[in-house]
Amino acid sequence: MIDTVIGRRTAMVVVAAVVLAGCADDGGTDAASVDPTVLADSVQIDALMGHLTEFDRIATEHHGNRALGTAGYDASVDYVAGALRDAGYDVQTPEFEATTFEVEAQRLEIDGQPLDVRALGLSPTTGPEGLTAPVVRVPTDDTPGCEATDYDGLDVAGAIVVVDRGVCTFSAKETLAADAGAAALLVVNTEDGPLAGATLDETVERRIPVGGIGPADGERVAESPSVDLVLDTKTETQRSRNVIAQTATGSTDDVVVVGAHLDSVPEGPGINDNGSGVAAVLETALQLGSEPGVTNAVRFAFWGAEEIGLVGSSEYVASLSPEERDAIALYLNFDMIGSPNPGYLLLDGDDSDTDGAGPGPEGSAGIERTLSGFFAERGIDAGGTDFDGRSDYGPFMAVGIPAGGTFTGADEDKTPEEADKWGGAADEDFDPNYHSPEDTVDNIDRDAFAVAAASVAYSTAVYAGSLDGPDGVPSGAARTEARAAFTE
Repeated sequence: MIDTVIGRRTAMVVVAAVVLAGCADDGGTDAASVDPTVLADSVQIDALMGHLTEFDRIATEHHGNRALGTAGYDASVDYVAGALRDAGYDVQTPEFEATTFEVEAQRLEIDGQPLDVRALGLSPTTGPEGLTAPVVRVPTDDTPGCEATDYDGLDVAGAIVVVDRGVCTFSAKETLAADAGAAALLVVNTEDGPLAGATLDETVERRIPVGGIGPADGERVAESPSVDLVLDTKTETQRSRNVIAQTATGSTDDVVVVGAHLDSVPEGPGINDNGSGVAAVLETALQLGSEPGVTNAVRFAFWGAEEIGLVGSSEYVASLSPEERDAIALYLNFDMIGSPNPGYLLLDGDDSDTDGAGPGPEGSAGIERTLSGFFAERGIDAGGTDFDGRSDYGPFMAVGIPAGGTFTGADEDKTPEEADKWGGAADEDFDPNYHSPEDTVDNIDRDAFAVAAASVAYSTAVYAGSLDGPDGVPSGAARTEARAAFTE
């Protein structure tokens, strides 16, 4: 699961190379024979932990992680693809490109006194030595730094330009400052605190270093004749792969896509985040088999480069033709389902929690009810979690595809009420090992993982069998109308 704020290591999406769109011809069956409860019961904890042990071993043997651009990620692809091929699946590993951005150092000083500065994502580098330069403040107006005339009468050649946030993009401000001859740009936030989580546009040429500062520091910088600035950054383009496999049976006009991201962060092995989701989706595929008796085809997807901005899933969805997108009935996403201080959370398809984003595309509420019923049968009162855009359901929802999934929690605190309901420690993170070296196989809650993984198999089988009923998703003309309404 990606962070909500751009941090030490971040990335933006760039144009993909080759991405698989579809995998099978129409092979619909007259009636589904896969029983959801039986499939759920077939996904056993020993097999699941076996997959996690392999991912943990892979990370240990490859510098402690399975991140984008590493041998550990390639070994993870080989493991998943090999297991699927051994089970009879036709497996594809389509490639795509991703741009990574890393901040090695960021400093801003006036006469040796440090101020808080944050490099904007994809900012060019000053180099490790940085630069010392005079400061030029662009006057504040309704369009600060957004028009070439803002620089009339200002001598900014070789200077560090200070400009307010607002109206136009950061890239537009950078371009105009560079055109005027500036050596670097500092953008002043309109709210207290530094400008964090901001980025330049990957489609626009980036020419000078750009940092963000808070309003108080902006005033201090503007009043100083010169400052010392270091924005030591590194931007690289990497190639990565998704893993895609689809059942040979079931209608390809109503495909059930089940996905989990395969990469870890560079800081750790990524066993809960997201070896747990991968293990559950993989074991579901293995237990279902490549030629099951299903009404609707099931496509299993293991995404690359999720941790740097949902790149693999975004590029996959972007690669699909309108007809191929319309053939996807729904998307089930599983990201972090073995948290050590677990909750039982379902993506809030109907927005009944009234928290954050609104409801998902039509059909998302039915997916939530299907999963809620599964947990209720096991005596678990599952809660909701917002569609906050931090995982791979985002690109599917953006084109109107209904989505849902199970989640046991990341770096949010478990409330006392949640601890009373589900056990565990109140006022502590669901996963205190999130994005750290301690996200290992030894820190998985086996009980939570077992039931959450079973929910993967159950929901997969339900929708592979039928899209109809009160908890179904739109099909045919109703699907077209619902998606047009959601995306208009």
